[in-house]
Amino acid sequence: MKRQFQPGDTRHWRHVVTLADTATFANGPVHPVYATFALARDAEFACRQFVLEAREDHEEGIGTYVSVEHLSGALPGALIDFTAKVEEMNGNTLVCTWQAYERDRLIAQGKQIQKILSRDRLQSIFESLPGGTDLHGIG
Repeated sequence: MKRQFQPGDTRHWRHVVTLADTATFANGPVHPVYATFALARDAEFACRQFVLEAREDHEEGIGTYVSVEHLSGALPGALIDFTAKVEEMNGNTLVCTWQAYERDRLIAQGKQIQKILSRDRLQSIFESLPGGTDLHGIG
């Protein structure tokens, strides 16, 4: 790893909600607001900003946990400001909390954990899965 982070370090990321981010499942749309699963994806990406700075070229991050407390809705077109904050970095494990705001309104918050592993180690993990295959070059 290139660097370790300290508790309290923060990174920011912005996302504009699109129709693709709304609550839609296999049987169709549920409601036209920012879906909890889309929030989880975007929160993980906000926290990933630390991984992008910390990993070496032969390493990659892998998510191991995400929680979402979805407090309020946001419509397509809304600009969401994510703040990711390091709670702990212990070896290759990065623990972050995150918050998502639309303007001054907190819409969601949670926690996210990632590990930084060598791409070879990840490859061996993926190959051990049922149907696992060579994933070198992905990402």
